[in-house]
Amino acid sequence: MDSSDEDEQQQRRIPISQRSEWSDVTPVPQNDGPNPVVPISYTEEFAETMDYFRAVYLADERSPRALLLTAEAIGFNPGNYTVWQFRRLILEALNADLHKELDFVDRIASDNSKNYQIWHHRRWVAEKLGSEAIIGELEFTKKIFSNDAKNYHAWSHRQWVLQALGGWENELAYCHKLLEEDIFNNSAWNQRYFVITRSPLLGGLEAMRKSEVSYAVEAITAKPENESPWRYLRGLYKDDPKSLINDPQISSICLKILNDKCNHRFALSMLLDLVSHGFQPSQDLKNAVDAHISESDPPDSDFAKTVCSVLERVDPMRVNYWNWRKSTSGYDSGV
Repeated sequence: MDSSDEDEQQQRRIPISQRSEWSDVTPVPQNDGPNPVVPISYTEEFAETMDYFRAVYLADERSPRALLLTAEAIGFNPGNYTVWQFRRLILEALNADLHKELDFVDRIASDNSKNYQIWHHRRWVAEKLGSEAIIGELEFTKKIFSNDAKNYHAWSHRQWVLQALGGWENELAYCHKLLEEDIFNNSAWNQRYFVITRSPLLGGLEAMRKSEVSYAVEAITAKPENESPWRYLRGLYKDDPKSLINDPQISSICLKILNDKCNHRFALSMLLDLVSHGFQPSQDLKNAVDAHISESDPPDSDFAKTVCSVLERVDPMRVNYWNWRKSTSGYDSGV
């Protein structure tokens, strides 16, 4: 069934009871019981559409008119999972054109981009189409990101497409483009990590680590107050703290940011994690931290505790956390 027919029927709506093609169907009203406590005031159009939907649903009618009816019902309530599920049964029964179905979902999603049912349905359609759907699905998520860069549903769908269908070839470049546009886009940082750890084309985390550390360090140098690349650095050494503390780029970027005298909160946090894993700070690093000590910071011969004291002052939102880290100094408590 052509989706344009569905749109036209929505725009020039004639009550279903007045449509000749539905004259043989008896609508089934909603049964709220004899004494509903808080009856919902539905519009006449919505109530009528759902009454006819119940009729075809109970009769398990998988016909072109039933498909049109599900489109009307979804137009009134895109979150009705029963209607979406029945629509899938009808599409299969009719061997419908699933490319046109994606067009239908496009239009519904334009105003409902965070609707779970829409994304579930779209995944079902894409899975049926297989590799034919790759380009379209990746472009669809790009369109969503242009309005909502952190849409969880769209990112989840994009990752599913890559893993289930393919399309990895340009994904790292796409992440770079997003980060060029907004270096604070933590969703793009997350996607970049997903790509370097999951893409079958890049060789895995260890193969990418050196270049990615340089990429993160460059981002930190530009915006040291941006937490995302600092977190990204930690992720590059996940489950490998020995390599983390032995990489001179990590301690060097900490020293650089500390010497710059501003936006040093995340550098201190990273340095604390290094020390908690056994890193021995150089005298330059000790001097850089000492330069940030104020009269209110209690003196301490334990370097890690000194770092925690500075963090308690410069990061008051997490003062209790830094106090806990100070109390566990000497143990491998780094996060």
